[in-house]
Amino acid sequence: MSTQHRCLMIGVGGMARHWINAVWGAHRERMTFAGLVDVNEALLREMGEALGLPTGRLFTDVAAAFAQIEADYCCIVTPPQFHRQAVELACGHNMHILSEKPIADTWADCAAIYRAVHSAGVKMMVTQNYRYTPRILTLKKAVSELGKVNYAVCRYASDYRRPLSWGARFRHEMPHALLVEASIHHFDQLRNLTGADCQTLTGFEWHPGHNRGGADQFAGSDSFAGETNGLFVMQMTGGLFSSYEGNNLATGKTNTWHSEYYRVECEGGAAVLDADHVVRIEERTASNTLQVREVATERPKWEGHVAIGAQFLDWLDGGDAPATALQDNIKSAAMLFGAIQAGASGQAVNVAQMVESLS
Repeated sequence: MSTQHRCLMIGVGGMARHWINAVWGAHRERMTFAGLVDVNEALLREMGEALGLPTGRLFTDVAAAFAQIEADYCCIVTPPQFHRQAVELACGHNMHILSEKPIADTWADCAAIYRAVHSAGVKMMVTQNYRYTPRILTLKKAVSELGKVNYAVCRYASDYRRPLSWGARFRHEMPHALLVEASIHHFDQLRNLTGADCQTLTGFEWHPGHNRGGADQFAGSDSFAGETNGLFVMQMTGGLFSSYEGNNLATGKTNTWHSEYYRVECEGGAAVLDADHVVRIEERTASNTLQVREVATERPKWEGHVAIGAQFLDWLDGGDAPATALQDNIKSAAMLFGAIQAGASGQAVNVAQMVESLS
């Protein structure tokens, strides 16, 4: 029987509320809340009351929480710029870590987190919940049936032209909004689907600068202060390649969250997934006729974030390290910050070298 692990929850609003209610709610026989942290006192009190926690376990200061609360792990669900402080405090208190993506908001902070976790010897997992949705699990199964991968394509496109349409103000105000808040999922997915890591990356991110809006119309690109679009090509290990299109100002067909378009070209055919959530295998017959067949959808016990929570608790109970443990996920983070560097310099970036420099 597994241990009931004590969790220090860092963040209680927004996505953190989903973690508390849905994710950890599904695993409450395996965990309990030791304390909560949030800068919003009203939300903190509300969640504390809902969970039956006394005020002495509610904190607006993260350092005070780590100093006073005994817990087995912390769950960090805050904006990326606040991850490093929480991780370093957790390492200082020998506490395991489950953190929302991306690892941090700068490569320097990612490197500092990587080294702190390695030095402390604690376990850290990064949330990449997209790997564990039925559509992606089905697509990956289809790829496994088609032999060696040649290349993979990903398209993400959302219409966020209206101010605040992307759920929170900070996403519309931050630099590199597309890459930091969206593309980290898609870069990780390209690694997941191909079974390969990025060696070099080239491409661009940009803000188109046009505004076709008015008081009663779309706000155009003025909805965002930072970059909204990106096109990137990646050379992967094993002689594979990947390409990525990202767009937060889509004016035509969208492939938004959990509806992204993927095509994985393999030696035995192509595995394709679009916004209809149906995985199709395209193959050529001996007479060179295109044959298309649908793949039965995989239905795992746990999906998405709930699957991540289960894997992390299994790891704490002595199981194998999950696929998105920090030691692996740093390679996805390197793609993100390599893309930012490539967009700024206009030159190819050696992503593999970025990862190697951490050792």
